[in-house]
Amino acid sequence: MSQFSFSDALLTWFDQHGRHDLPWQVADDPYKVWVSEIMLQQTQVKTVLQYFERFMSRFPTVDDLGQATWDDVAPYWAGLGYYARARNLHKAAGIVSRQGHFPVTLEQWIELPGIGRSTGGALMSLGLRQYGVIMDGNVKRVLARFFAIEDDLSKPIHEREMWQRAEMLCPTERNHDYTQAIMDLGATICTPKKPLCLYCPMQQHCQAHQQGLETELPYKKPKKPVPVKTAKVLLIQSNQQWLWQQRPNSGLWGGLWSLPIFEDAVEFENICKHFKLISKVEPVQISHSFTHFTWILNAHIFQIESDQQEYLQAELTGEWLSPQKATQMGIPTAMKKLISAIEI
Repeated sequence: MSQFSFSDALLTWFDQHGRHDLPWQVADDPYKVWVSEIMLQQTQVKTVLQYFERFMSRFPTVDDLGQATWDDVAPYWAGLGYYARARNLHKAAGIVSRQGHFPVTLEQWIELPGIGRSTGGALMSLGLRQYGVIMDGNVKRVLARFFAIEDDLSKPIHEREMWQRAEMLCPTERNHDYTQAIMDLGATICTPKKPLCLYCPMQQHCQAHQQGLETELPYKKPKKPVPVKTAKVLLIQSNQQWLWQQRPNSGLWGGLWSLPIFEDAVEFENICKHFKLISKVEPVQISHSFTHFTWILNAHIFQIESDQQEYLQAELTGEWLSPQKATQMGIPTAMKKLISAIEI
């Protein structure tokens, strides 16, 4: 199948069945495309739609985002996960705002924090309506099946081959439509599980389909068992407020607000003894899964008198906030789970 026929068949399908009403599909607003592309990394469209409009209402332009503080930005990303994305987006928006213009080449996009070759290609294509090539998970899956590629695509040599194939097929005419089309095909038809081959415009020419390999490809590394870790959460209550800490900008939940967490049980016991904290209720347990581990968090609840508030706040470097106020300021999903478990 030639380059022309692949792109032609895909665009014909896209015109009839593609997604044309996503809120970031705006011809003259690369900023919206940029925010959506970062949100869509590791995250499905249906989830991003819940966050995108709220984020854009608060930060309607790249200047609004670039000139905001991280404390302003964090609540609008809280719950979306992979917070390094948000920190890089915020930092990069500051750079663009100071420059006074968006990057105009792929190389300039890639120089910004958090933007790689594929995201840069999407911004060239969808954001600026210039020539751009992408290689997200959807595109990898479509190409791996279309060409029946059985190699481990995570290896650099095979990654380079995939880019070559993607560039070979990618047209200059209607490039932005093609970029959206191949993502849509992967998201709605050539799905990871149970692909809808009957409705696929590539069915007759798809080598994986011809060989009965569509559910086997692309090659998946055997999953390693996800480790389970436990930790203790210090929940100190006083006058309907809890003592919260803002986590460091780097690392897990960077910049968000969280109850104090202790992975070392001895350290937790020492803290309790030091502040003479005695719990009269059973701990509340929640489980939260990350890509690389599952966290079992046991929240130990302590009530204190109001005259102890100032001392504990200073000693633990925290802030007294109601759960509602902390949520507004930006807390991770695990903390939202904990609030729900305690308020039940």
